[in-house]
Amino acid sequence: MNELFAPPGVEWQRLSPNYLKLKLLMIPLVWIVFFGALAALAFWLFPSWVGWTVIGVGVVWLAWRIWRAPRVFRSWGYAERDEDVYLTHGIFFKNLTCVPYGRMQLVQVNSGPLQRAFGLASVQMVTSSTSGSIDIPGLTAADAAALRDRLIEHGENQQAGI
Repeated sequence: MNELFAPPGVEWQRLSPNYLKLKLLMIPLVWIVFFGALAALAFWLFPSWVGWTVIGVGVVWLAWRIWRAPRVFRSWGYAERDEDVYLTHGIFFKNLTCVPYGRMQLVQVNSGPLQRAFGLASVQMVTSSTSGSIDIPGLTAADAAALRDRLIEHGENQQAGI
């Protein structure tokens, strides 16, 4: 089954390890705030056992997300070939996307404040398909810039829309 999701003849390029660090920082921050607010509301409006149940569910959910994060991180990969780019991700539901350079209309590099703090950026390829765009998150800034330049060069060489 793994050969179904393997790029023909090239190795997967992986995301930066800093992306996993960012995820492992953000998961507790976001979910503790969410479940903390929900638990406070539950303690205020309902019997205390409801609040404790929310806290218990929150702890289990947080543990699940932290356990799952490295596996999700390792599932991401991209591969460049002469005619197209492959992207894969997913642990339960695997996804393989192939983007021919001739279908790309636009290549963008995005980096929010937290991503920049970790030296990360994302590359987004807008295509002429109905699905819209393909994102490769968690690249180092240098890798994202180099990938952007290579994608634009391939698109220009094939006289694609970019």
